[in-house]
Amino acid sequence: MPTVRGNTLIYKGSNFLRQRLILSILSGKPIQINEIRTQEDEPGLKEFEVNLIRLLDKVTNGTSIELNETGTSLYFQPGLLYGGTIEHDCCLERGIGYYLEALVMFGLFCKQPLNAKLRGVTSNNIDPSVDLIKTSMLQTLKKFVLDDDDLDLKISKRGLRPLGGGEVIFKCPIRKQTRPVQLLKNGMVKRIRGTAFALRVSPAIANRMVDKAKGVLLNFIPDVYINTDQCRGKQSGNSPGFGIHLVAETTEGVYYSSEQVSNVVAFNEEPSIPEDLGIAAAQRLLFEISLGGVADSTSQSLAILCMALGDKDVSKLVTGPLTEYSIWFLRHLKDFFGVSFKLEPYHDESELDDDGIEASKVLLTSVGIGYTNISKRTI
Repeated sequence: MPTVRGNTLIYKGSNFLRQRLILSILSGKPIQINEIRTQEDEPGLKEFEVNLIRLLDKVTNGTSIELNETGTSLYFQPGLLYGGTIEHDCCLERGIGYYLEALVMFGLFCKQPLNAKLRGVTSNNIDPSVDLIKTSMLQTLKKFVLDDDDLDLKISKRGLRPLGGGEVIFKCPIRKQTRPVQLLKNGMVKRIRGTAFALRVSPAIANRMVDKAKGVLLNFIPDVYINTDQCRGKQSGNSPGFGIHLVAETTEGVYYSSEQVSNVVAFNEEPSIPEDLGIAAAQRLLFEISLGGVADSTSQSLAILCMALGDKDVSKLVTGPLTEYSIWFLRHLKDFFGVSFKLEPYHDESELDDDGIEASKVLLTSVGIGYTNISKRTI
């Protein structure tokens, strides 16, 4: 629990810094974060966290930021969400997905439609890739908004660690508020699609990943198609590597995603074998499907946010087991907005396996606070 001084929430430590900054901007409440990595050899904020704060400063107007000399204490007074057209070079220590996740969460509530060009690492082993955000988070966000044609993420260039070189363009329209939902059925998987890419290495590597991934998935469903993204020249970034992204679509319009990216040999990591990546990505996708729910692991926190900020009506949503990130997001929502969720086990007899056992799904129920975009004009 944070300490409250006036209107300011005071936290200790660097855990879930991004969550706190996002909710601070949406709620308008300033935050003070102390003792950031004071027990470590390199105390204070990391370069990628400072880079995130710079990005948040670009999309807001009137934000006040105070950082002490050692970087172990941060005061963040959020300004108004402005949006508009921005360009930003992301820190290469983290993927573009680390920054894009924040923009997806508050893009709808900007004053001007958001048109952001981000440059950096499109896929790594830490953050969700831009492919994952496109197929998972954006599809989840579309369930909470009407007229979503302008919501788009375009991958112009791919780039891997350590030198990056990737580029994406994220476009997000503005909306007055999100709508309440009743999403209980995830349906049956009807098709699986995917993309395999090989950057500055032999194009045959992409085909090797595809063959192994399809070898696993065709045991369960016949409609599997994985294309190869043959990036050449400037579109292939500045570092060699390869990866694969898979997405399964159900009869209820639910998407489950998975991905695997090669290790970085420049960081003395073990070289990756394409066949192993293909199999691992397919197995991870099957695991996501087995967890069930109408939002996969990547999108849980976004769905929770949209439910909490929605119209003053009851929303219900079923997910698989909550991730640690989602659990802390629920706690932070209580701190910033006073929103509580009712969590209870969810059982659907139609989805029991042969032994009568079902994955431990969670039914989340909440009443939205009626959060509205004060900058969105209404007729």
